[in-house]
Amino acid sequence: MNSHCSLSRRRRLAPLLILFLLPAVSQALDLQPCRIFDTSGVQSQDAECGTLTVAENPQRPDGTTIDLFVARIPARAPTPAADPLVVIQGGPGGSSVELYVSMAGAFESVRKSRDILLVDQRGTGRSNALRCEVPDEAALDFDPELAAQFSRECRDSLPGNPQFYTTSVAVQDLEAVRAELEYPSLNLYGVSYGTRVALHYLRRFPDETRSVIIDGVAPPQWSLGPDIARFGQNTLEDILERCAAVASCNDRFGDLEVKLSVLSSRLDESPQRVDLPHPVTGRADSMTLTSQHVVMAIRMMSYQRESQALIPLLIHEGYAGNLQPLAAQSLMVGESLQNALAMGMHNAVVCTEDMPFVEDFDDSQLRDTYMGPLQMASLRAFCRDWPKGVLDDDFKQPLSSDVPTLVLSGEFDPVTPPANGELAAQTLSNQKTIVAPGHGHGVAMRGCMPRLLGTFVETADPSAVDDSCVERMGPLAFFEGFTGPTP
Repeated sequence: MNSHCSLSRRRRLAPLLILFLLPAVSQALDLQPCRIFDTSGVQSQDAECGTLTVAENPQRPDGTTIDLFVARIPARAPTPAADPLVVIQGGPGGSSVELYVSMAGAFESVRKSRDILLVDQRGTGRSNALRCEVPDEAALDFDPELAAQFSRECRDSLPGNPQFYTTSVAVQDLEAVRAELEYPSLNLYGVSYGTRVALHYLRRFPDETRSVIIDGVAPPQWSLGPDIARFGQNTLEDILERCAAVASCNDRFGDLEVKLSVLSSRLDESPQRVDLPHPVTGRADSMTLTSQHVVMAIRMMSYQRESQALIPLLIHEGYAGNLQPLAAQSLMVGESLQNALAMGMHNAVVCTEDMPFVEDFDDSQLRDTYMGPLQMASLRAFCRDWPKGVLDDDFKQPLSSDVPTLVLSGEFDPVTPPANGELAAQTLSNQKTIVAPGHGHGVAMRGCMPRLLGTFVETADPSAVDDSCVERMGPLAFFEGFTGPTP
């Protein structure tokens, strides 16, 4: 047994009073050797795992309880620093444990001297996941009535009350884990929705937060909704403009905006059956491809620079009548989202923390985006009959803090662009903002970023981070054929 199993004896630094403010704990957190996996079940990592039992409703400590799944990856140093790094997944609805396994390399510099602490947020992973079977992701996103029907069926099938699976409750869970393991403070890394969790934990527990890294930022005062289409349109325009500026790409593909419009109109008028090998299983498969599937494929491909580089080729091929590549991307997107996200938890967050704040938005303003207004209408339909959850009174207010913070963004992020990071940074007085050129959503694993993360967490000093290496990052060359990008 290594030295980390004695942490709860060595770190009796948390004030006992805080325990009375946290969800009731009825079972000690006993971490034992285990193996954790990514979403695919292929990549894995040795760890120490256990569960902490907490009240589902923090106001009813004697009521229903749930188990939070906790994993710790011990530091490589024989005597680790007192404060671990907590990795927090986005989504909302994703597992932090699975995220860490898939991108462990980003945190190896931090792990030289610090434990990595993972908590599957309530409603995700192995913490009473609020999962619902999604029939067709693209259809749900662009068919409001189907979205409303799915949402009601999902709500009625859940193994918990979704009112208590919001960020305001989740940060109390994380504090309960910290107190149980008696870490004096935490360093936080959050990506996408995970940045919202990290920032709200900082708001509630500033004295227990040593440093924060937010990657693909969702500022407290910002609400998910119309900006999905607006930011997505901006990124697509950036991609097409970059292709047009490269002579070989422009000569090969021509006017891609027109081709996408024509392709979408054709599929609106006549959806096409596409026979193809399933891109994951390899088995013979078929699907009826609609314009909504094309939109979903492009939207999700816009997240990373590697798939951004494929978008012009896929639009061109689809316009020319070769629909298999777009169909394959659509199938992969649907399967990936089904496996990665607990949709009940996703709705619990979005229908409490986002949609009530954009209810009055005029959807017609989105007609000029490639997603159009239907996706926003479907989000509203998701939340029509969904119960509102726990929301702290100050949840949507800008967060002012002098805790050391690193603000990361990708230049071509289609959902949380650099402007979001700049908005959050306005009230963070001890921060450094870094924009990764040519990259999309979530940049911790990119280029020299892992080294910068290590420096920042070690020093808890934004000014100690020399980000000059970021200038060497950039977009990937476009694929002008299926054999690879053009040199």
